[in-house]
Amino acid sequence: MMSNQPSSPSQTQDQDYELFKKKLVRLVNIDLDYYKEAQMKRRITSFRDQAGINSFILFVNQLEKDPVLKKKFVDYLTINVSELFRDHALFAKLEKEFIPQLLKRSPRLNIWSAGCSIGAEAYTLAIILDKLVPNSKHRIFGTDLDEEIIKRAATGVYSKEEVRQVEQPILDKYFSLKDNKYHLHDSIKSRVTFKKHNLLNDPYETDIDLICCRNVVIYFTEEAKQKLYRRFFDALKPGGILFVGGTETILSHQAIGFKLSQTFFYEKPL
Repeated sequence: MMSNQPSSPSQTQDQDYELFKKKLVRLVNIDLDYYKEAQMKRRITSFRDQAGINSFILFVNQLEKDPVLKKKFVDYLTINVSELFRDHALFAKLEKEFIPQLLKRSPRLNIWSAGCSIGAEAYTLAIILDKLVPNSKHRIFGTDLDEEIIKRAATGVYSKEEVRQVEQPILDKYFSLKDNKYHLHDSIKSRVTFKKHNLLNDPYETDIDLICCRNVVIYFTEEAKQKLYRRFFDALKPGGILFVGGTETILSHQAIGFKLSQTFFYEKPL
């Protein structure tokens, strides 16, 4: 016998959210099944409520009709916060230990900034390489899910806040101050390319010497993180390095095949 009891509010909200997720992946190619549900639901609800919409279905319908709101939402969801030389001590280790180690094996490095946001990390890597081996040619590419943020990254223009970790001699050498913004010189900007890429679904390149994926996976489920780290392992050359964020630890690194070189630096054994 079928129950005539009405659905509870929580059941209705859950169904609402499930339908929202299905429509969202078609609309902006972001699959929320890869993200921790409780945290993402809170973030999305906060944005939705501020937009004056009281259900997930009404919200996704509005996103379909309103490109400005859709862009704001994608920017909000992909958390585009970054700055050059963020976690200065870790980049110093990269400069003094890991990149020289990689250069001994290959004169031309292939480096990927995964989840590059405004390009700060990719340009930091280009500056470090210019300091270590001036005028040498390396390949540095940054990828991100957010097409608009990639366009911004390509400009190489940063606010005072975004370069606050950069030492003055580096600012003087590699940037010009115009209209209260720091403009990266073309000599460094031209060494980095950017493209749109979905870390969870799109194919990965291979034969990479260094992958930097920092402060990107904070809202991913453990299952999604493991998938990501295994794919990074496969993308690296033997001896290649994965550099993660200052609050991130890969507890399963041995099972994946990584060797922990130092905290936040994982090596694919030779």
